[in-house]
Amino acid sequence: MAQAAPVGRPFNPHARRLIIRILTLNMHKGFSVLNRRFVLHELREAIRTEAADVVLLQEVLGEHREHSTRWEHWPDHSQYEFLADTLWSAYAYGRNAVYPAGHHGNALLSKYPITHHQNHDVSTHTQEKRGLLHSVLAVPGWPQPLHVICAHLGLFERHRKLQLQMLCDLIANEVPADAPLLVGGDFNDWRENAHGLLADCAGLEEVFITAYGRAARTFPVRWPVMRLDRLYVRNLQASGPVVLNTAPWTKLSDHAPLRLEIER
Repeated sequence: MAQAAPVGRPFNPHARRLIIRILTLNMHKGFSVLNRRFVLHELREAIRTEAADVVLLQEVLGEHREHSTRWEHWPDHSQYEFLADTLWSAYAYGRNAVYPAGHHGNALLSKYPITHHQNHDVSTHTQEKRGLLHSVLAVPGWPQPLHVICAHLGLFERHRKLQLQMLCDLIANEVPADAPLLVGGDFNDWRENAHGLLADCAGLEEVFITAYGRAARTFPVRWPVMRLDRLYVRNLQASGPVVLNTAPWTKLSDHAPLRLEIER
């Protein structure tokens, strides 16, 4: 039986499918569980092993002057630049928390050009700085750019509810309704209230719920019981969602990464 052509695009049976591998991780500022070891170098090798095309990172140190003198092999530049070195040609950083020694936030590493990026402050409390890093990627052969939002939401339910509404507003205002959209990161949504809201306000589907019926358990990484980290898509085909909760990942952060493949 002949394969049906996608609506709005001519079918070419010889066209090569472009599959994009995604990885999202709360990297705990480059330290292992309980901050026992500085593991940024090991983390870079583990991320490279996954051969991800686009990497969403939360809790990335942009600068920390005290750590740079205290820990051996601390990189000379930001953690996101160190991780991107030689493999990801483009990166974006959104500074969320600023303190006397430095700052940290969300970051995106990409093999595709980032044509635009903007960090949106969604902090609802002065003691807990949070952000949404919105990046626009030029993917070869795609008629529209890929929108990626890297999220890190608050620890308290009342704060997350407000932040989720700000995420909905961001999507409504800045992402065309027919554009491919990926939203991922650490949602801290242990009560799993985000799914219905994001489905209703933005048409987002959580990939683990679609594939397995529940969001992935990601925290704590060694014995994950809480479903904190998410990957949502719109106008994309998603396949193969996996939780990476075995070695070496169990020694590299307090969260387990999520991996996914997407295509148009």
